[in-house]
Amino acid sequence: MPEHRPTSTFPVHLERLYRRFPFARSFSDDPISVVRPLARDPRRAEIAGIFASTLAIGSTAAIRGAIARLSGAVDGDVARLVDPAWRRRRSARLRSFRHRWIRGDQLDHLADRLSACYRSGSSLEDLFVAGLETRGFAGGLDALARALRGENGSAEAAPPGYRALFPSPLDPGASPAKRLTLFVRWMVRDQFPDLGCWHRVPTGELRIPLDQHVHWIAYHLGLTQRRTRSWAAVEEVSEALRRIDPIDPIRYDFVLCHTGISGDCPKVRDLTVCGACSVRPDCRLWTRRAS
Repeated sequence: MPEHRPTSTFPVHLERLYRRFPFARSFSDDPISVVRPLARDPRRAEIAGIFASTLAIGSTAAIRGAIARLSGAVDGDVARLVDPAWRRRRSARLRSFRHRWIRGDQLDHLADRLSACYRSGSSLEDLFVAGLETRGFAGGLDALARALRGENGSAEAAPPGYRALFPSPLDPGASPAKRLTLFVRWMVRDQFPDLGCWHRVPTGELRIPLDQHVHWIAYHLGLTQRRTRSWAAVEEVSEALRRIDPIDPIRYDFVLCHTGISGDCPKVRDLTVCGACSVRPDCRLWTRRAS
């Protein structure tokens, strides 16, 4: 079976998909809608962003509900998550929290880790940039993951399952690290819908947050030949998009993701839905190179 690669007209078709996309419809359904109002306060944006991206598992409605419950636990002020004066109240209020396999004691420990980072004088941007400068984007994610997991000298034991919330692409298994990659996208890009709170990371360095929707669409458009999500697939898709837009390649992420979430891509040949899709001429399902 020959490899399916993007067609010569794919960049035009992808740009058309981007330009026609109903951002307003999908923005209100996305977890970033909760974080974006904090864009002018980098510290609060970091705090809200890392918690929201950590909770980004499952349906968008369930994710937004989990974020709302977390916000309610600190009476709507995310800064209280890292305020030592709120530690006992926060712990008590989070005790019964559940979202999929994420528990309140894990979020409570994350709040302690963030508080420790800020007390040391480091922001999450500082940590990421230090890793980026020595080992590239994957190194930046690894630096974030290690700090949040408490591998930088923390004496406090993490609750069961906590470390698994922050995989690194440099760990054995080469995780796609979707949620940390998503967090970095939110912080770096200064174009809608992202926040642009970080100013030391070029947008051209970003990598795609490879969730199941983006991976399925990317595979069927020939942006990756890999059938499973991995860091190698992240790099393949990111490089394919970088060839189209070297300055801001990941601007297409929101559109590709919500094309899948919204049902605009039914993931089967369905002319009633796919007929108006700008990238249908590039799709594996329609070029009859199905695998």
